Amino acid sequence: MLDYFSIIQRRNSATMTRTSQWPVPPDSIRYVIPAPVIRGLSQHPLTRDLYPLAFGHYRRAEGHHMHREQHHDHLLILCTDGEAYLNIEDQPYLVKSGDLVLIPAGASHRYTAAPDNPWTIHWVHYSGPLAREFQEHMGFTDGVYIQHIGRQPRLLVDFNGLLSVQQTGFRSSGLVHVANRLRQLLAGVPLSLNQAQQPSQLDLDVIHNFMREHLYERITLEQLAELTGLSAAHFATRYRAATGVSPIQHFLHLKIEQACQLMDTTSDSFAHISRMLGYDDSYYFSRLFKKIMGQSPTDYRHTHRH
Repeated sequence: MLDYFSIIQRRNSATMTRTSQWPVPPDSIRYVIPAPVIRGLSQHPLTRDLYPLAFGHYRRAEGHHMHREQHHDHLLILCTDGEAYLNIEDQPYLVKSGDLVLIPAGASHRYTAAPDNPWTIHWVHYSGPLAREFQEHMGFTDGVYIQHIGRQPRLLVDFNGLLSVQQTGFRSSGLVHVANRLRQLLAGVPLSLNQAQQPSQLDLDVIHNFMREHLYERITLEQLAELTGLSAAHFATRYRAATGVSPIQHFLHLKIEQACQLMDTTSDSFAHISRMLGYDDSYYFSRLFKKIMGQSPTDYRHTHRH
């Protein structure tokens, strides 16, 4: 059976994305998807909303430069070392290590690696109907082209994940995979930005491990705050900024998850489970359960056992 993208290659042609002509040394990578295959990505139901055109990783890119007046795709660049001189719509910028740059479709631009300290970058050209939506999701609006994100290992993992498509021969399975890795990368940028904007990051692993270790107890906000050396109020504010929920709400969600697990795997009464999880008033815990799960414990147990 012919591969989906092989069929598309026979039927269509498309304009190749324009990457720089910088000569790639052995320790760097440039991966350009063929124009007919890009046409396939733009039509495939699993990739047509957002798809990559080219991507790579340049180390110490001495002499790297580009000038585009007509730019038809989005270009996301993560600088992990060195510097570069960037100009977007006649506005000059200095790109440094830890900067994330988005050059949107239609923006004239040019960039040159700093001669005495050339940048090291991960980059991806991409397109699709959702590209503009992700531009806003990542916070690149109102003329914002650069955001300082610092060192974010998760973002590097996502960029490197794009390169997993190498040596797959442009087969649809690999291309569908890498298109969705691109979606994962863009969707995760705000999470990395939130972490970068915290003056000193909370060690969430320590906090959450403490919660799990005391799942069958009642703990207070003050106990959690002691783990961080912050006041209860300051800790609560920082925790919500990092996770989107209050620490006590997260702890309650963990308890509800455990209650569901116990109802699924044991015949213990809900009153007994409530006491195990630190709630002597099972009626009160039942109301909390219903508020979070959208159904009573009795309905949950009946629905998920039959």
